[in-house]
Amino acid sequence: MTDKQCGYVALVGAPNAGKSTLMNRLMGTKVSIVTHKVQTTRVRIIGVSVLDSAQIVFVDTPGIFAPKRRLERAMVAAAWGGAADADVIVLLVDASERSLDHALHVVVGLKKAGRQAVLALNKIDLVPRDTLLGLTEQLNATGVFTETYMISALAGDGVADLIPRFASMLPKGPWLYPEDHLTDMNERLFASEITREKLFLRLHQELPYALTVETEGWQERPDGSAKIDQVIYVERTSQRAIVLGKGGQQIKTIGATARAEMEELMERKIHLFLFVKVRAKWRDDPERYREMGLDFRE
Repeated sequence: MTDKQCGYVALVGAPNAGKSTLMNRLMGTKVSIVTHKVQTTRVRIIGVSVLDSAQIVFVDTPGIFAPKRRLERAMVAAAWGGAADADVIVLLVDASERSLDHALHVVVGLKKAGRQAVLALNKIDLVPRDTLLGLTEQLNATGVFTETYMISALAGDGVADLIPRFASMLPKGPWLYPEDHLTDMNERLFASEITREKLFLRLHQELPYALTVETEGWQERPDGSAKIDQVIYVERTSQRAIVLGKGGQQIKTIGATARAEMEELMERKIHLFLFVKVRAKWRDDPERYREMGLDFRE
């Protein structure tokens, strides 16, 4: 009989609840991209953490909302898939939101699935204590939650208490990953995600949602550096012009910030080359979904 424990802990919630910020805080390093825009996370991202004899496999999921388009449906399906496979579900709720409608939408889904969850009220540093107590009472009245934590994923408040608690909730069993394993995301996809994050941060309104990034080439060089070729797909010629910017300055800035972060996280020299192409219906292209690890059929 093994004394080891191992299991999946899925972080679910509405868009912009802070799931990716919490994931990175729990991991102690960046594995998920983070922006102030909703629906930044498009795929399930695995992060592996070890505490004593327990291996915790965190799953950062796309935000759960009422989807309208194929890509949105695939993202939400990926989120619910991550929850369905999890040993522990953590519903992250943005306590600073005026309405609980988004959180309660997820609660309805959990009830339909017959699942209970841990409630994590996030961004508590932005909310008066009386408001937090009222939110806790209202959410716990749903009967879905086994316990409640109040945290600030960005500041780190209350997060240290989560890891040992999650570890204690996991079933006994052998570890699923090697001890030094950090994430199941390959370097090509990770590099694409970093560039997409910089695009989200630099571009405005709806444009970030009309693009995707793919790593088309990866060449290892003798000096230990890597040459990375990436394509940014947009839907219209006018969008391509915006991404490039006047005299190509926008794409240069995005490339420089993406390359700097890749070098920091990968601890090596990176030669990054970005190309912008128009592909009018990339959101209806099965190949793009395969690249992102999403189900095109949704």
